[in-house]
Amino acid sequence: MTCQDKPAEQLASLLKEIYACQLCQAQLSPRPVLQVASEAKILIIGQAPGSKVHQSGIPWDDVSGQRLREWMGVNEQQFYDAKLFAIIPAAFCYPGRGKQGDLAPPKICFNTWHQRLLACLANIELSLLVGQYAQALYLPADKRRSLTENVANYAEFAEQACWPLPHPSPRNRFWLAKHPWFTAQVLPELQAKLAAIIKRHS
Repeated sequence: MTCQDKPAEQLASLLKEIYACQLCQAQLSPRPVLQVASEAKILIIGQAPGSKVHQSGIPWDDVSGQRLREWMGVNEQQFYDAKLFAIIPAAFCYPGRGKQGDLAPPKICFNTWHQRLLACLANIELSLLVGQYAQALYLPADKRRSLTENVANYAEFAEQACWPLPHPSPRNRFWLAKHPWFTAQVLPELQAKLAAIIKRHS
């Protein structure tokens, strides 16, 4: 039986596997954090949970999440409605800290779980690729460039139904200050696109 046969049942079974995952137990403290329902219309692929999200178990439950919701023009009720938004980080668990901040998300999550999850999400209309790690995993290799170029040329990825975004971390305030076109031009279009999807399914 595949997710195309009984998507909700197959997804529930898959999530049990994910939440019990111990693949990285030797390197970190496993606590997978994601939000998925087979009915989801918009997919958010980010980096990996930070320390606060690791503690709460709630995706994007931090300052970065607050800014992301502002960028998207949605409230918490909408954002945490799994039938609207699926939230699948590049890696599901907090990877720990290095000398220059949080460590990169290990690829074992992507390699082990992502394609199986996506097979259960047949109703996704738009995928938001938040940050360089998500873009490296999901943008076509022949179009993948720097994060700034990806974000600036978001229209090129319309056929893939994906939308590259910078990471909303407060550490990126200098990037936002240097690229005012993102707030002035990109965000209004993104918000209009998301609003249209949400309206169709409300």
